[in-house]
Amino acid sequence: MLTVDFGRLGVGPGTSVIDVGCGAGRHSFEAYRRGADVVAFDQNTEDLNAVDEILQAMKEQGEAPEGARAEAVKGDALDLPYADGTFDVVIASEILEHVPADDRAIAELVRVLKPGGSLAITVPRWLPERICWMLSDEYHANEGGHVRIYRADALRNKVLAHDLRYTFSHHAHALHSPFWWLKCAVGTSKNDHPAVAAYHKLLVWDMVDQPWITRRAEELLNPLVGKSVALYFEKPAAFQEPAAVQESATPDDVEVTRARD
Repeated sequence: MLTVDFGRLGVGPGTSVIDVGCGAGRHSFEAYRRGADVVAFDQNTEDLNAVDEILQAMKEQGEAPEGARAEAVKGDALDLPYADGTFDVVIASEILEHVPADDRAIAELVRVLKPGGSLAITVPRWLPERICWMLSDEYHANEGGHVRIYRADALRNKVLAHDLRYTFSHHAHALHSPFWWLKCAVGTSKNDHPAVAAYHKLLVWDMVDQPWITRRAEELLNPLVGKSVALYFEKPAAFQEPAAVQESATPDDVEVTRARD
């Protein structure tokens, strides 16, 4: 289940890609399938071990073009261990909502992007996320949970402050919004609830079989209740690093909570 539209990123053989906060690795796997040289980057060792196993299996089974390279790297998104302008494409999907110091994280994403390269950022969309927060504290107020709700224009402006060019945006995963509203209503840990289990089965069917009826329904619903918003940027070829951007968050930009002890 991809949130990023790879068709907009020009990922192919020889493209250098870093997937920051790769999680289970879905975007790293797609970039590798397309022949890119991929860094799957995360701070979670357990996730990275699983991602590395799948990357190795893809290589052994010929699912990635000859010559493509991929590695799983553990590290901190606030201090990426790479030189300025290392990657052609930087992906940060569904991570910034977890990061208190998001301005610093964005600065690092921009720093390691090559001039002329593309940056894709996705976060939960404001309305579906706001409903989840209203229905359940358990959904967000936990260690490692969501610390803010973004408005797309506020996030876009945070990135544009680094002198990148905004190119496109879209919404994704509309069918997942009602699923999470349902989970928040009955309890996020109650995966065996009959309604939750039935809806999960529908989502698995959709992801595995991709029937036309659910694909068409999601296409129509994405502009209304898409669970995620994806923003795309380009770094100008004649890029000069701007003055340091102050880390800031005003009430108009985000809604903030702290994880409970």
